[in-house]
Amino acid sequence: MVDVVGIDHISLRVSDFEKSKAFYDPLMKFLGFKVLDSYPDQMGWTNGKTRLWIGQADAKGKKYKYRIGDVGFHHYAFELKSRKDVDALQAFVKKLGAKIVDPADEYYDDYYAVFFLDPDGLKLEGMKWGELTAKRKAQSNSKSKVKMKTKPKTKSAKAK
Repeated sequence: MVDVVGIDHISLRVSDFEKSKAFYDPLMKFLGFKVLDSYPDQMGWTNGKTRLWIGQADAKGKKYKYRIGDVGFHHYAFELKSRKDVDALQAFVKKLGAKIVDPADEYYDDYYAVFFLDPDGLKLEGMKWGELTAKRKAQSNSKSKVKMKTKPKTKSAKAK
């Protein structure tokens, strides 16, 4: 058996490379990625763990507009550090002119996300899961520690 240790990269084909580059370059930098390499018809970014590439679609590919629901790519999710980061991403992509298809909200139990579209309509997501659960657990643990610090009252031998 082979063990997958991570997702190395995703490569997206775009209809207008310059337009997509103008969208993805500031987005990826906002997300903490740095340019890995840049060529006349493709560009890649990395955060040291994963990579995202965009490249110009060929002539035949440019004839077909992407539609969510077709066979193939549905969306790409960036796991963020906090819910505040999800909110910050939403504000940032609005300034970029991205269409927000599902605003920052709770979509599943303790799953907070924003969904938006790139210039070709490819769906992207910024999300954070487990933050509320971790906070509740930390609060519960701190309450347990406080209880442990206070000695339980016991009856003295004379009181019996």
